[in-house]
Amino acid sequence: MTAARPHPDVSIILPVFNEREHLLAELDRVERAMDASRYTYEIIVVDDGSTDGSAELLRDRAVRLIRFERNRGSGTARRAGTQAARGEVVVWTDVDMTYPNDRIPQLVDELDGHDHVVGARTSEQGTVKALRVPAKYLIRKLASYLVETDIPDLNSGFRAFRRDVAMQYVHLLPTGFSCVTTMTMSFLGNGYTVHYIDIPYEKRAGRSKFHWWADTKRYVTQVVRMTLSYNPLRVFLPLGFWLLFAGMVKLGFDWWQRDFQLAANTLLIFFIGLNVISIGLLADLVVRVGSSAVAKVPSASVREFDPTPPVDVPHLRNREPAP
Repeated sequence: MTAARPHPDVSIILPVFNEREHLLAELDRVERAMDASRYTYEIIVVDDGSTDGSAELLRDRAVRLIRFERNRGSGTARRAGTQAARGEVVVWTDVDMTYPNDRIPQLVDELDGHDHVVGARTSEQGTVKALRVPAKYLIRKLASYLVETDIPDLNSGFRAFRRDVAMQYVHLLPTGFSCVTTMTMSFLGNGYTVHYIDIPYEKRAGRSKFHWWADTKRYVTQVVRMTLSYNPLRVFLPLGFWLLFAGMVKLGFDWWQRDFQLAANTLLIFFIGLNVISIGLLADLVVRVGSSAVAKVPSASVREFDPTPPVDVPHLRNREPAP
């Protein structure tokens, strides 16, 4: 393992909660892939309050270990690992045998010219598929609309990103699984590039910690919350204009059915619509003023080129300046 350097190229964050049966197998897979690559690396295992002795397996392994006394959630574990990382690139993945951890070097390679690379899963192996698949589809489409970018996979846990960019937003990570959604939308909402590569997704080893109803609600809440933080007009303007349109329809109905008398609830609809638009404009102003006061890390997609050197024209070399 080439983790002796104080500042490795890649920091690999592995959140662990009761993964004793397959933890060492996943560590071996990660180490083999990284040892065969051109990158120096470190592995940071965050033991999220495991009760099955997962952390004890790591005593003789060349990994950095962070331990929580109690279970604090996947988002908290990933935040702690990212803050402790020393590499220029941070990789998030799981140790439950679902993600192709032998492809971590390829994931890092794809970062060239991008700020964030996500492994987009080509299949769904989770529990409660009949409800989970359509729910994830709708949430993904909502997020794509709100950030104005197509998102093939919103909540994949297999990803690599620039640490200097991520540290601007790591404090926003919630405690649960929606942390991956938060990181995707933080990058997209602030103009950074997110690139996707197709990956297989295998059946999970062990027991899933995902609770489809509670975690789905958190995903929706987090998507809307992140949009309000970066582009509130995508929420408020459509809602406000829809209310104004409903008010116009109701006004026409009043004039037709009530002999041009205006109902009080029609005025209320107009009033609410105008207020929603006003709140959206004020929220957008607050977001823009706040973001302009923060110096952002430049995106990897923005490259600076030296200007072309001036052409040496002999007959102008010693020309006197005009009086």
